[in-house]
Amino acid sequence: MFDPDAALADTEWAQHVGAIIRVSRTTHRRAAATGLWETTSEVAYFVCQVVLPAALCARAIRDHWAIENRSHYVRDGSFREDHCRIRSNPGIFARLRSFAANILRFNNVQNVTDARYRIAIGGPQAMRSIRFM
Repeated sequence: MFDPDAALADTEWAQHVGAIIRVSRTTHRRAAATGLWETTSEVAYFVCQVVLPAALCARAIRDHWAIENRSHYVRDGSFREDHCRIRSNPGIFARLRSFAANILRFNNVQNVTDARYRIAIGGPQAMRSIRFM
C-alpha cells in the first residue's frame, strides 16, 4: 500500500484517493497444445478512498475475483456470453444464463460446460432429473 499524498498534491484527485494498492500476480496456465505450464506475471493497481490494513484490502480483492470467477467466467466460458449477438434487451438473456448456472450449481455441478452437453444429449429424461428447489 502506498500513500499518494505527495504524488496527488495540488490535483483534483487529492481528496478522493486515500491509498494506492499494488498487487503482483503470478499465474500458471497449462497450454493445451504442448501440455506445458506457461507462467505469466502482472502488476495491478487499486485505488481506495480510505487507508485500510493490507490484509483487509487483500481479502476485498480476492472476494471480488471470487465473484468474477464464479459468475462472469462461467457465463463467458460456458455460455459464450461475450460472443452473444443479442442487441435487443441483452440483460434479459444475461439473467437467464445466470439463472441456468445457479440451477446447475444447486445440483452440485462442477463443470457447467460438461453438464450442459450431457443435459442436451440426455433429452427430456436428463431435464427431469434436475432439481429446481
